[in-house]
Amino acid sequence: MENISLNWIDILIIIVYLLGIIWYGIKKGNQESSEDYFLAGRNMTWPIVGISLFAANIGSSTLIGLSSDAYNTNIGVYNYEWMAAVVLVFFAIFFLPFYLKTKVYTMPEFLERRYDSRSRYYFSFITIVGNVIIDTAAGLYAGNLILKILFPEVDSIVIIGLLALAAAAYTIPGGLSSVVHTEVIQALLLLAGSVLLTYFAFTEVGGWEGLMTGLDGLKDSGYLAKNSNEIMHLAGPANDPVMPWTGLLFGIPLLGFYFWANNQFMVQRVLSAKDLNHGRWGALFAGLLKLPVLFVMVFPGLVAIVLFHQTDISSLNYFTVSETGTSVLCTNLQNCPNMTYPVLIYNLLPAGVLGLVIAGLLAAMSSSISATLNSASTLITMDFVSKMNPNLSSKGLVRVGQIATVVLVILAASWAPQIEKFASLWEYLQMVLGFIAPPVVAVFLLGLFWKRANGNGAIASLVIGLLLAITLIVIKVYGYIPFISDMHFLHTAPLLLLVCMAIHAAVSLMTDPPKSESTDGLIWTKEIFTQETEELKSMAWYQNYRILAIILLAITATIVTYYF
Repeated sequence: MENISLNWIDILIIIVYLLGIIWYGIKKGNQESSEDYFLAGRNMTWPIVGISLFAANIGSSTLIGLSSDAYNTNIGVYNYEWMAAVVLVFFAIFFLPFYLKTKVYTMPEFLERRYDSRSRYYFSFITIVGNVIIDTAAGLYAGNLILKILFPEVDSIVIIGLLALAAAAYTIPGGLSSVVHTEVIQALLLLAGSVLLTYFAFTEVGGWEGLMTGLDGLKDSGYLAKNSNEIMHLAGPANDPVMPWTGLLFGIPLLGFYFWANNQFMVQRVLSAKDLNHGRWGALFAGLLKLPVLFVMVFPGLVAIVLFHQTDISSLNYFTVSETGTSVLCTNLQNCPNMTYPVLIYNLLPAGVLGLVIAGLLAAMSSSISATLNSASTLITMDFVSKMNPNLSSKGLVRVGQIATVVLVILAASWAPQIEKFASLWEYLQMVLGFIAPPVVAVFLLGLFWKRANGNGAIASLVIGLLLAITLIVIKVYGYIPFISDMHFLHTAPLLLLVCMAIHAAVSLMTDPPKSESTDGLIWTKEIFTQETEELKSMAWYQNYRILAIILLAITATIVTYYF
């Protein structure tokens, strides 16, 4: 593979995009009050809510992670995408009404309403740390993968710093209003770039038949362990090292529930909806947008197996970290699957289109980074600073949020290079998420559906669950214990959830029941469903979120059944 350089047309497109999106973001910013800055005035309509959710989720780290995991394994990575539609239906029915009714700014604030301040501060701190080391850092790392190829002589720290500065340029002055409006543009550009890459990839490989024939040929030659039919299956047996069906059934919904229903940087977009209906429609729209990801973001990774499995990428001068901790030059995609997406775009796309796709990738990166920066600064401001200084003015809260964003950018940029120590970007994202999610999901689930759950049980579950999660991460990364080290993280996560729920229930039953102010109006009941049913009778079918949810689930089931 020859050294990569950009045509002047590509460079012009990228520069125009970067300057244009910063200008547009600042123009759409709103910092008149803390509600304007952190929740965009709670005035967003459902298309913006849905597209914003999609764009914040399909960041550069996810885009690169999907293609690299497909190259490395099979289409099983798509399970994380279609499951989002199912989880968002559950979220829209059960959780969203309580979030919007209480008019909270943050998910930790909701925990305080349901339990007490201990849960709020603890979960807020953990969420801030997670936003920095998982979401923001991963987005910066992914952007560095693309640009490092073009500028190999520039240190990664410099590239990451510039990317962080570009994303923060409109997030700091404009707040969530800037973020969600720019995400609409970025999502459209990202989808356009993905469709174009898929078109050129399938053209090069000879269409669907060429892809299947190529995969079968590699199986016959001994290069692949599976044929095309096996690679196109979403899940394997319970002992499958990549995607066990038991992990799909129990593990992925758990991760999805945390990500879509409890994670501040995702839920914050729905909190900005103008009313409950727009919030629900937006959530379902985001679920619908996730379904085509298989065709435009996962399949190109399979095409790369056929086209580039023998490609020498050493000329790209990209280094990975070996198992011994030493830096090793990447020579092929087998030892550097994170390079799958860059290899695809730099080899297949013509001038002009390449610039558009790189701009789309940078759009994805800035979407995810700006989303996490804004949500984390919201947590710092509303869950800590406003409590320590309740007399701080609305303008003062906005200023604190801006300062917090600057600090978070620096921390994320400092951590991003550490991600290279993991086998792949997707493994990093899912493994860490798989260990931190169970304690949080346990607290939210029991809090919503079990009136007896109290603050003592919640904090015990959160603290012990986190200690167990840290222990498991250390064992997975740095040590080896039989059974524990060999267990798939999609099995470990649901088992940890059961442990956390048992701790929560046991401690709650051994201590005093919660006060009525912690449960009144915050527990889901059958009466709520009945009342809502009457309200929905007066709405047209296309406005009834239940009918829309059934349609979404039917489309999802059709796709999943075909590839299962």
